[in-house]
Amino acid sequence: MSAPVLDPALLGVLRASLALLFAAAALHKLRDPAGFAARLAGYALLPAWSVRAFAFALAGAELALCVGLVLPATARLSALTAMALLLVYAGAIAINLRRGRRGIDCGCGLAPRPLGSDLVLRNVVLAAFALCAALPSGPRALVWLDAWTIACATLAMAALFAALDAAAALRARLAE
Repeated sequence: MSAPVLDPALLGVLRASLALLFAAAALHKLRDPAGFAARLAGYALLPAWSVRAFAFALAGAELALCVGLVLPATARLSALTAMALLLVYAGAIAINLRRGRRGIDCGCGLAPRPLGSDLVLRNVVLAAFALCAALPSGPRALVWLDAWTIACATLAMAALFAALDAAAALRARLAE
């Protein structure tokens, strides 16, 4: 039995979509570093003295993943690192949910959003996508139409993610 491989176009969509997600996440953090550090401190998982540095390191790691996911030489390692980071995010949320701390802002979107099990599930699903993005490519060579397919599918994935995120944030606000 051979190891699973993915069609190179599907692999391109997964990697480009994850790169776009991490780019947006990093830019969100860098746009308001003090605000993100405050939200990160709200998780109460880090010593107070380390929160600012850790917030900056997270933004840097997300930018590095964005670049690493689109470079063929580093894409597999970056995908596995992305999976690990997404599982850390899921774990941090789950720990706070277990502590009963639902009211803190997740720090993961443009609008304030309280923690919820949907965020844990979202990060686990994204981690599964990252794991798939770490698989090797099948032997088929990419052709010009694949570039168009990858670009359009990546934009569709971004739109779907944004719509699902907005719907979840709205649902959280309506529940309050």
